[in-house]
Amino acid sequence: VQLQASGGGLVQAGGSLRLSCLASGSIFSIRAMGWYRQVPGKGREMVATINRRHETETSSPVKGRFAISRDTGKNAVYLQMNSLKPEDTAVYYCNALNVATADKGYPEVWGQGTLVTVSS
Repeated sequence: VQLQASGGGLVQAGGSLRLSCLASGSIFSIRAMGWYRQVPGKGREMVATINRRHETETSSPVKGRFAISRDTGKNAVYLQMNSLKPEDTAVYYCNALNVATADKGYPEVWGQGTLVTVSS
């Protein structure tokens, strides 16, 4: 199982970006997917998560600006980021929990990360 994230880039403060993450492999189901971010010298923090019932959780720093969505049929998760701020600059990682495949189950899978840079 692999997670491929895309959509990062350089944007001015106040702008928008949409991140995408596609899970590949012989996947039967994924219990939950999410986005995390990390800046150098700090730990990875949760940005937003969504479960198979499409119930979402969004962290306080991005609430009202970021929205997570999921396409279960495509095994994909998206993060729409609006009103971006310089403090949103980070590497964004996608995550999948309890991935069931034809061969085995994966408790947790991480993508490779995509860099988001917000200039002031």
